[in-house]
Amino acid sequence: MPVSGKGMLLTTMDIPPEHEAEFNEWYDREHLAERVAIPGFLEARRYIAVDAAPKYLGLYSTGRFDDLSSPAYKHALANQTEWSKTNLARFKNMGRAVARITASGGQGRGGVLAMLRLRPRMDEPDALRRRIAALFKPAGTAGVIAMHLLENDPALSVSLTEPDAEDPGAGDWRVLVDGSDIAAVLAFAEQRLVPALGAEGERISLGTYRLLWDLAKADL
Repeated sequence: MPVSGKGMLLTTMDIPPEHEAEFNEWYDREHLAERVAIPGFLEARRYIAVDAAPKYLGLYSTGRFDDLSSPAYKHALANQTEWSKTNLARFKNMGRAVARITASGGQGRGGVLAMLRLRPRMDEPDALRRRIAALFKPAGTAGVIAMHLLENDPALSVSLTEPDAEDPGAGDWRVLVDGSDIAAVLAFAEQRLVPALGAEGERISLGTYRLLWDLAKADL
């Protein structure tokens, strides 16, 4: 399976330009390794926007969905380092999604990513899920490597910077299209995924990102 495990934490944020250099150093030298070291966390990836907002994207996969609400993870959230507190306080437009990986296809990890955010419009999402998952066959699609469907848990998808803010998108889904070519992953999302939403899913946003680097538990 191209994404290890069953759970995914997704974070997005902007950073004021005057603090961007320190933010990137913190992420590269402390934060990613700190999170991957938490029991149950398997790997993390950092991205920067090609054509998307916010500018930065982080993906953290876990062995089980429950690892995203485990005592170990809650302890890490409650005991941030001073460097973490400094950088978290500078986040702008932060998004945080705690999701189940409910469908996945393909092999490996791509250097570029298209991310489609959608909002299901029904109480029973099985038909929409099946329709999206049926497209996860990248063989023969040049520049596309793998695809993943993430379904948010609304109760856990709370911003760290504005925990009391109401978020109408807390239950949104996201489809990640991994690939080696920006135009290819974007075209796949626009031409195949968006039409598959039908009347049951509303397109919220679609953006592209470039991989900065990734870290697996075995690398620590």
